[in-house]
Amino acid sequence: MINKEMYLVEDWETLAKKPMRDGYGEMLAEIGKKDGRVVALIADLLDSLRLDLFKKDFPDRVIELGIAEQNMMGVGAGLAMGGKVPFVNSIACFNPGYNWNQLRVSVCLGRENVKIVGGHAGFGNGVDGANQQAFEDMALTRVLPNLVVLAPADYEQVKKAVMAMVEYNGPVYMRITKLSREIITTNITPFELGKAQVFCGGRDVSIFACGAGVAEAMRAAKQLEGEVEVEVINVHTIKPIDKETLVRSAKKTKKVITVEEHSVIGGLGSAVAEVLAEEFPTRMRRIGMPDCFGESGEPEELMKKYGITADNIVLEIRKIMKEND
Repeated sequence: MINKEMYLVEDWETLAKKPMRDGYGEMLAEIGKKDGRVVALIADLLDSLRLDLFKKDFPDRVIELGIAEQNMMGVGAGLAMGGKVPFVNSIACFNPGYNWNQLRVSVCLGRENVKIVGGHAGFGNGVDGANQQAFEDMALTRVLPNLVVLAPADYEQVKKAVMAMVEYNGPVYMRITKLSREIITTNITPFELGKAQVFCGGRDVSIFACGAGVAEAMRAAKQLEGEVEVEVINVHTIKPIDKETLVRSAKKTKKVITVEEHSVIGGLGSAVAEVLAEEFPTRMRRIGMPDCFGESGEPEELMKKYGITADNIVLEIRKIMKEND
C-alpha cells in the first residue's frame, strides 16, 4: 500500500492555494532584511514578480532596467563581481528567453553568483498567446555549464528554494508558474538542492514530476489508490539531477512517467531519460507540452487540452501498466 506517512493528500478540497510568485516576493523581502548583499533587478515587471514587497523595504536595492533584459543580465553579472547577490527577474519567455547569450557568457562562463528567476513559465500567460509562453526555459538553462536549475512544486517550496539560492555560491535559475496552485508542502518540508523528494511511495509505477506537475501527479496517485501503487517523486532540482533517487525508484517499479509544464523535449522528461538510458533502461512515458508552440486560452483550459492533468496521468498509467515488461 501507499506509504501515507509521506505526502499523499487525503482531502484536496481543504488545501489552500497560492501563486508561487507570492512565495518568491515574500521570501526575497524577508531575506533582504538579513542579507544586505541581496539586490533585485527587474525589467519593467515589478508587480508581476511580486518585487513590490522588496522595493517597499529596500527601494535603493531595486534596479529597474526597463525593457532591456540583455542589459539586465550584464548588470547582474557586474554586481555579482562586486560582491552583491543579484536576483535577475522577468517572465521566463524574456529571462532567459531574450538574454540567454548574456547568461551564458557573462554569468555562467565565469560562474558568477547571479540568481535568475523566470516567472509565468508554462501556460501562465495563456491569454497572451504563444510568444508569451515559455516551454523551453529548462532546456535552455540546463545545457549551460555551472548553472543550477530549479522548478519548485508550490508556494512554500519556492520560499525554501530562494533561501537555498542565496546560500549557494554560484549561478542558479529558478522557474516559477503564475497561477494559484495547491500548497502540498509545508514550511517544515525539507528542501535540499539536488535532492529529489519521495512524496508518496509505491511499487507499481514511478512518477517523476516538477513544478505544477507535482500536484497533478499527487492527485493522480490519489485517484488510483487501491488500483495501482504509484510512487510520486518531486524532482525540484532539474540540474544537478538526483540520479540515485531516480534510479532506485525505477529499479523498484520498472515503469516511469514524467510530468512537467514544459516541453517534453529538453526538460525534466529528457533529463530523466538521459539518466535511465545510461543507468537503468526503463519503460517510460513523458507528459508535458508536445513539440509545438502554445496558443491563446485560459491556463487551466490549456493544461487540460495538452494533457498536463491528473486525469491524463491516470490514463497513461493504466496504459503503461497493461504493457508487458
